[in-house]
Amino acid sequence: MKRFSILIFSLFTLLAFNGCKEDIDESNLYTFTGETIEDYLVNRNDRFSSFNYILSRIGYDKILAAYGTYTCFAPDNDAVAAYIDSLYDDTSNKDFQHNGMTARGLEGLTDSLCEDIALFHLLNTQVMSVNMGNGMTIKTMLGRDITTSLDSVSTCVVINRDAQIPTSGMDNELENGILHEINHVITRSNNLIAGEMEAHPEMGIFMNALKLTGIADSLTALNKKVQQPADRHGFYVPDVIQMGYTIFAETDEVLQANNINDINDLIEYANNAYGKCALEKDPDTKEGWYDYFRNNGIEVSTGSDYQNFNNALNMFVRYHILKCKVPVNKLTNSHNEVSKVQKYEYYETMLPYTLLKVTLNNGRRYINRWQYNNSLTNLVAELGTNDMHAVAFAGIEIGNQNEQISALNGYIHPIKDMLTYNWDVPNGTLNERLRFDAAALFGEMMSSSYRMISYDEVKALNGGKSGSHGELSGDYIRFPEGSFNDLVIYNGESTCLYYLPGQGSGWSNYQGDEFNCMGAYDFAMRLPPIPDGTYELRIGYTAETKRGMIQFYLGSTSKLSSMKAIDIPLDMRIIPDNNANGTPDARTGWCDWNKTEDRGIESDANMRNLNYMRGPLAYTVGVGGSPARSNVKDLRRIITKQQFHQEEIWMRFKTVLPKLTTTEFHLDYIEFCPENVYNNTQYVEDMY
Repeated sequence: MKRFSILIFSLFTLLAFNGCKEDIDESNLYTFTGETIEDYLVNRNDRFSSFNYILSRIGYDKILAAYGTYTCFAPDNDAVAAYIDSLYDDTSNKDFQHNGMTARGLEGLTDSLCEDIALFHLLNTQVMSVNMGNGMTIKTMLGRDITTSLDSVSTCVVINRDAQIPTSGMDNELENGILHEINHVITRSNNLIAGEMEAHPEMGIFMNALKLTGIADSLTALNKKVQQPADRHGFYVPDVIQMGYTIFAETDEVLQANNINDINDLIEYANNAYGKCALEKDPDTKEGWYDYFRNNGIEVSTGSDYQNFNNALNMFVRYHILKCKVPVNKLTNSHNEVSKVQKYEYYETMLPYTLLKVTLNNGRRYINRWQYNNSLTNLVAELGTNDMHAVAFAGIEIGNQNEQISALNGYIHPIKDMLTYNWDVPNGTLNERLRFDAAALFGEMMSSSYRMISYDEVKALNGGKSGSHGELSGDYIRFPEGSFNDLVIYNGESTCLYYLPGQGSGWSNYQGDEFNCMGAYDFAMRLPPIPDGTYELRIGYTAETKRGMIQFYLGSTSKLSSMKAIDIPLDMRIIPDNNANGTPDARTGWCDWNKTEDRGIESDANMRNLNYMRGPLAYTVGVGGSPARSNVKDLRRIITKQQFHQEEIWMRFKTVLPKLTTTEFHLDYIEFCPENVYNNTQYVEDMY
């Protein structure tokens, strides 16, 4: 790439003005001899002068004439004119007439509107149309996501359900990035999630329930500021953490198909669905399945006190809502996983201490799908014969990417059938080995679009720089204290928490990513709620000589006084001996299972006696590599085997080597495995 050697000093002033300094690499701000994004717009002034005017109002015309790596979605003049008219003609908000515009036309746009429009059409990485056609959710320079899909009729890439990239306008490769011409301004909703649902009459009955229960007024979380640490170690540190919600909602059409024609019908349905959930547990009548309510003597109300959390209608609505915002294509993550296993994720809902499961099956996503004997097998090193895994419930289908509705603080996903927390959820769907990727335990990771983020995106957020702390170096995110509601740090900046995205790396991690801690770390995290039962609690990690040694604790709250030590300290520096003759390692019991006559069955039992397990067959060392079960560093530690209840569970992680501040604690995933899986009398737990 040819470049003039003229530094554009004025850009620093512009960056300070628009408040997006962290998005720009300030080390290489040059102009070019070739065509930049700005040149492309200027050279086609008859088509893109309006969009360029918007860019110039906030100084981004000069930024897009400089060195960088951007993607620009450029709406043509007709598209901008139509959008501005729609803004000015919108009088729905009586307190904010015309969306703040002072007059009809470009000159009537405020600076803040120009900034919102411009930055919502810019990415600080390069994205080609071939990738967008597969369906993507991408964070824009505004900090808000856009979603892409492929229109089956026109075969064009569609952004946020309205803007299309014509074939003739896609993938214009320029000196400082990619430009895609679009035929519509990418629209964004500035409504909070309940307000956005109210704008969709096809969800009128559910919206009535949302308002009647008072839940609509509570869905207001947007973002929170966090304090920057004294030493960033050169890594990207967010100063604002996004929050939000996801609502799975039955449309009026779906409700009517279930004989629910108005709010009164829905109240009656909810009363029938939840009225007996807190009774004594009875498998014959399938009553008493909500352990939290029953254990605490909470009675379900079927009266008109709809705003009480134990009212049946209130319970019905809360089970439809997640306390994080997740677009449909990120509801499941398949990175590093082998093709034969179904991709799934568990989410905690707003109904206290309940989970729902989202499964990807044949390209569609379903809620609470389950099969008999899941996590069990009648074969060795295989998932089991089909007859033992018959589908008990196909699940509730979630609308696709073109059907999801985006709001300022969340997503609304239409669903195709009735969703309730019924007997089959704790006793069927969740009656399996529950594996939780560590990053999925924090709603803020989802809401801020950090989960599944690429290294290039992190580097761009960090101004093109990389960080280094001890042996940890690269394009990672450092999360300061207060980033997550469900994580408490006990010793301030002595605990340095890092997220390693892992997308595109060759690491042997479930779903690719991992959390690391550096320093004299001491912190606790809230574990996901599970139904009553006896479980093995396990953690998955990769052993390395740079790892530390850690003591685990469990408690009913995050208070130190409630924490009790469990298990002996785990030394994550122990890498099993991979003996050529297949002799088991004396410390962990590990050996190469491929060299054993029984495919590792006997050595699996020996490892369990030492509270260790191999990694699973479900994912590989990098994409397409050998399975984690074959990797000598991939281990699971059985932390405890005990009775758990559907209630608050906190786990504390404390280094026992506080003077070794450059050792890394590594957390990949957590497993709760119920007794009827790890100690089944008919089958065995599968190796996946």
